[in-house]
Amino acid sequence: MPATGMAMHSADEFAFQHEGEADALLPRASVLVVDDDNRNLLALSEVLGDIADVVCASSGEEALRFLLKQQFAVIILDVLMPVMDGYETARLIRSRVQTRDTPIIFLTAINKEDAHLLKGYDSGAVDYVFKPLEPLIIRSKVSVFVSLYEKTREIAEKAATQERLLKERLEAEQERMRVLEALRASEEREALLLRSLPLALYVRDGETLDPRFVSGNVSAITGFEAEVFSRDPGIWRERVHPDDLTVFYGPWDGEERNCEFRWRHADGHYVYLLAQGIRLPGRGNIIAGTMRDVSAERRLQEQLQQSQKMDALGKLTGGIAHDFNNLLAAVLSGIALIERRTPMDDRSRQIMEMTRHALGQGKQLVDRMLAFSRRQSLSPQVVELDETRRTLGGLLSPILGGLISLEWQVDEDIWPVFVDPSQLELAVMNLVLNARDATPGGGTVTLSLVNRQITAPRGELPAGDYVVISVADTGEGIPKDLLSKVMEPFFTTKEVGKGTGLGLSTTYGFARQSGGTLEIESAPGKGTRVDIWLPRTARPVPGEAQGAQPRGPESPPVKGVRVLLVDDSESLRHFTEEHLTDLGFAVTTADGGAAARAVIEDSPAAHDVIVTDYAMPGTSGLDLIRFARNARADFPAVIITGYAETGAMAECPPDVPVLTKPFAVPRLAEAILSVARR
Repeated sequence: MPATGMAMHSADEFAFQHEGEADALLPRASVLVVDDDNRNLLALSEVLGDIADVVCASSGEEALRFLLKQQFAVIILDVLMPVMDGYETARLIRSRVQTRDTPIIFLTAINKEDAHLLKGYDSGAVDYVFKPLEPLIIRSKVSVFVSLYEKTREIAEKAATQERLLKERLEAEQERMRVLEALRASEEREALLLRSLPLALYVRDGETLDPRFVSGNVSAITGFEAEVFSRDPGIWRERVHPDDLTVFYGPWDGEERNCEFRWRHADGHYVYLLAQGIRLPGRGNIIAGTMRDVSAERRLQEQLQQSQKMDALGKLTGGIAHDFNNLLAAVLSGIALIERRTPMDDRSRQIMEMTRHALGQGKQLVDRMLAFSRRQSLSPQVVELDETRRTLGGLLSPILGGLISLEWQVDEDIWPVFVDPSQLELAVMNLVLNARDATPGGGTVTLSLVNRQITAPRGELPAGDYVVISVADTGEGIPKDLLSKVMEPFFTTKEVGKGTGLGLSTTYGFARQSGGTLEIESAPGKGTRVDIWLPRTARPVPGEAQGAQPRGPESPPVKGVRVLLVDDSESLRHFTEEHLTDLGFAVTTADGGAAARAVIEDSPAAHDVIVTDYAMPGTSGLDLIRFARNARADFPAVIITGYAETGAMAECPPDVPVLTKPFAVPRLAEAILSVARR
């Protein structure tokens, strides 16, 4: 017996010795540091030298050459570099199969805004470190990735070693147990470090495929302690979203697999989890990997996609409205010319009036499209919402009918806002009408005015003081899958023929153009709440009039006023010329900015007033006015426009009136005369 015991002891020592030799053959993990500043390279080499071998590259191209030669546990990549910056380098790294899973930590000193951070994460970064560097922070972050890299490599190497020993020695069983003990000891040593990260390590077997958490911050991800899943293995499958069961439990086609799925948190709401796993070589169907909560990233991605979609729709809608406005202006001008020049009986005049009424409805539709695209012309002023409440009070109750009651909830000393009062009233009316239509069987519509202060950015809103105008109903509610679409133009939840689909979209456009936003909450059977957020403004000085314009002297005679009319729409240009000529103006026309420049350059004093379209190919109306005033200071001008970018029109000189198409000819004549007499 002593001899046998001695022999077993020697075999254990022999196995341990061979495994130690195998471990010794593993090269030390390497970290790739990429920065065009040699001082940063030297500093990081000193800080990280005892954690891993540090390989330095001074450019993105040099880094890519190193990646062709060897693998790295983590890449530390500077964002701002000449020739090839960090974003482009990261994208190239992610495009290669060999390096697409290598963690990338971005270094930056200036790009700390959300947009830059999102761009970095979209390029493939897993973390950011801001300069100047804190050695403890960078060491902690790099240590995690080096440890995970070495562990993955160690697991693979040990599995291969065990397979070789199984073939060579009878002590294979003892070796397997020793490796498992070593793994368990290693997991315990790293538990504290892993608990500081928003991820957990798990193992899955090929029979049940339910994860068994071995370490990490499980409670932060799931709301449960890891022991709960050990006691009740079925709880995991029960909480996977029914639509995502095949995503998580589906077959494995390769050695690695990443899947994103919904899982019901302990507090009852669903979170998005990302599971990344690898099949352990030589271990059958045993899978090991990491799991983390990606709900925040998912929400940011959805917000970005929604914002991009709404911006694209706004640009498209604004362009269509601009062209349609030109058509409406031409048709209305033609009708006015016919009425002025052609004798008509009562029946003909009635037909003309019906036609003008239909065109007016078209103009209203265009105005709503421009409101959504945030290109409508607003006349903002300081609005006291108590006065708006009194104005709306008498209008809203009758349109709600007898089955629906209206309740007001107003904060004391509600703050004023700087908006177009007529557009504000229209927006509230739209919301109240929607609430009425959503409660056909009767109910309550609550209209509240509340002061709100936010200390941190909230979606599209910066921190600051806001007034929230809310319209809430107790009606049918909106399904969750439709909630993200209700602010798109022409989308409606109403029956065919009962809605244009522009109510919420125009209200959203008005709110954004006024510096605020629109939010909506709804649930089927529980009703809907729509909030208009508008920034607070200061109250005007008592006795100060808003929008009061001093009246000038009487208009001079029309005859003799020379007008240069510039518009790229041939029909509208022709009709406007005819109208102005009938009124006694001397009109010269140009079909665009280039032709008008030539006329002005040839004879700057030949015309008294420029009347120009705003949006024209090549040269805008504002550019043309600037050119004219370089040739002749204070050249009188009037702008006519189907729409105008808010930022560009802010640069319009204060002495240049702006008329929106379609315009009334008398208004145009009055504007021409008002600038001609200056």
